[in-house]
Amino acid sequence: MASGIPELYGSLVFNDSVMRDKLPKDVYQALRKTIENHTHLELDVANSVAVAMKEWAVENGATHFTHWFQPMTGFTAEKHDSFISPVGGGQVVMDFSGKELVKGEPDASSFPSGGLRATFEARGYTAWDPTSPAFIKDRTLYIPTAFCSYSGEALDKKTPLLRSMETLDREAVKILHLLGQTDVEGVSATIGPEQEYFLVDKEIYKQRKDLIFTGRTLLGAMPPKGQEMEDHYFGALKPRVSAFMHDLDEALWKLGIPAKTKHNEVAPAQHELAPVFDTANVAVDHNQLTMEMMKKVADKHGLTCLLHEKPFEGINGSGKHNNWSLITNTGVNLLNPGRTPAANTQFLVFLMAVIKAVDEYADLMRISVASAGNDHRLGANEAPPAIVSIFLGDELTAVLDSIENDTFFGKQQKVQMETGATVLPHFFKDNTDRNRTSPFAFTGNKFEFRMPGSSLSVAGPNIVLNTAVAEALRQFYEELKDIPESRMEEAVHTLVKRAIAKHRRIIFNGNGYTDEWVQEAKKRGLYNLRSTPEALACFTSRKNLELFTRHHIFTEQEIISRYEILLENYCKTIHIEAKTMQDMVRSQFLPALRCYIDQITGSIRGIKAVSAALPSAASEKLLAVLCDSYERICDAEEHLEADTKNAEGIDDMQEAAFFCRSTLIPRMEALRATADDAERYLPENLLPYPSYEKLLFCV
Repeated sequence: MASGIPELYGSLVFNDSVMRDKLPKDVYQALRKTIENHTHLELDVANSVAVAMKEWAVENGATHFTHWFQPMTGFTAEKHDSFISPVGGGQVVMDFSGKELVKGEPDASSFPSGGLRATFEARGYTAWDPTSPAFIKDRTLYIPTAFCSYSGEALDKKTPLLRSMETLDREAVKILHLLGQTDVEGVSATIGPEQEYFLVDKEIYKQRKDLIFTGRTLLGAMPPKGQEMEDHYFGALKPRVSAFMHDLDEALWKLGIPAKTKHNEVAPAQHELAPVFDTANVAVDHNQLTMEMMKKVADKHGLTCLLHEKPFEGINGSGKHNNWSLITNTGVNLLNPGRTPAANTQFLVFLMAVIKAVDEYADLMRISVASAGNDHRLGANEAPPAIVSIFLGDELTAVLDSIENDTFFGKQQKVQMETGATVLPHFFKDNTDRNRTSPFAFTGNKFEFRMPGSSLSVAGPNIVLNTAVAEALRQFYEELKDIPESRMEEAVHTLVKRAIAKHRRIIFNGNGYTDEWVQEAKKRGLYNLRSTPEALACFTSRKNLELFTRHHIFTEQEIISRYEILLENYCKTIHIEAKTMQDMVRSQFLPALRCYIDQITGSIRGIKAVSAALPSAASEKLLAVLCDSYERICDAEEHLEADTKNAEGIDDMQEAAFFCRSTLIPRMEALRATADDAERYLPENLLPYPSYEKLLFCV
């Protein structure tokens, strides 16, 4: 198969080579101009592209087409139309027009809009995104599109992402031209999202209501062994997992998704897939597809793929590390320090733009990853804390120190790694260690944003990052634009020096898990937004509204709508979890516990019937424990039910969200603790759902 991978890769994608082959030369050049220069596509060009795209799709077995878009549900959406067009006499032809390619009309009132659309205002539009290639899946031609309302508001995640990319491109090119890089015509944000996930047996999964309805286990005691032996990370792949990963790679490669790395992660049944970098909007599309294909391929292997941030209590949750960098159209990585970062003016300007952006908009960075699921993960010993900070490493920190203090920076020499075994090859150590506790870490020639959760669309974090960095570059440009070329180097040095002093507080190279860091971050004035309701309260602050509206990423109304959607989604998620837990406790766990109590009671009676002198103290002690647990679980469930009803009566979404966080979640945690403790006493044949042992160790 290895020899056929180049032919397999992208075989279901209407990529550049297919376009060059299928399109007339003038049409191809017009389309490339649109893609590269973000120019308007004329309808006659769209008609020619549509004909070629349809012919290619039909050749590859497609019968339908769909405008594939990313509404504010966090998932993707699609409506399928066939290519057939009746021509009379009971005959049809396969037809597809430019109008059908560039525009679709889904019902906008049925998707989350945060008040932008009402039921009587149903019309919405999807518009072809030619910068992300079309592809074939399940005999349907998928056309990546943006989604907006009849009145033009963005109702999706792609539209603001494209806006942020164009804004960043514009501001980056302006500053590069000031620095003498006049050959640069474009700058692209590139990302490589590492995707973590769990695999469990499908038949076992189907017996867990909590996994089906909420994506995570709401009840379940930890088995004797979890991840403490550290034997799963990078361990040998189990046969079923290996077969799944092999098929997943092939499925992704056919769709032009550059799946590169796969391995076992830290927790039992947890794994990771990482792709090669791509431009931000294509990478976002690819990640949405990757999550979908993970679920489909898993199902074919008798498995279920769990993408929730914390499907299991007591072991690591899953994240999605967002590796972000900036590449010019001339192929230069603007975040590559080069051999002498202290002398690399261009690198220092862009480095400080990122540091300034993250410091000034750390609240937005936190908001971009906020969700009910991710709240369970952030701050635990597997993920970064909720406090946003930047890890630079020793060398870059020393470079900034020398600039701020006007001292000489001596280039650190490469250090040869000494392993103590002469047979092993010599190699040089990296200039910095890795800091897994850092939310935002510099890793050589890119930044790794480690806070996003595994189920999240990475569009949100990249919209924030692109826009915030663009704003920093804009401010730098305004300060430098009138400086004569002869004084530019001095002016840049002054700007960088001042930026270091102002934004140094966000740089932290230490252990982000310690209580000392929490106190230190508070002294520095950094945000510690520990939950989604706390984070979202900052969304509509004046500085954040001004950032997005200044760069035309969102209108103020679009920001408020997203704030409302995120609040509502948080409340709905907690509500579903609370109702599911109540159902499982009432209809499954309590009857099982009652049954065991009856068995122990009958056993004690049997012993007493044989002889009152026979010992039964241990059985009586167990019975007392079980009865006490039963009463405490009933009491906790009643409190949870009452508070769930109270939550349903709160109309204000912000108030409801804080009630969920401060009341419902603690109620659920208390009920779970009592039930999980009682579960340890239940015989396996009475447990009403598969245990953690089966979920985590049966694949």
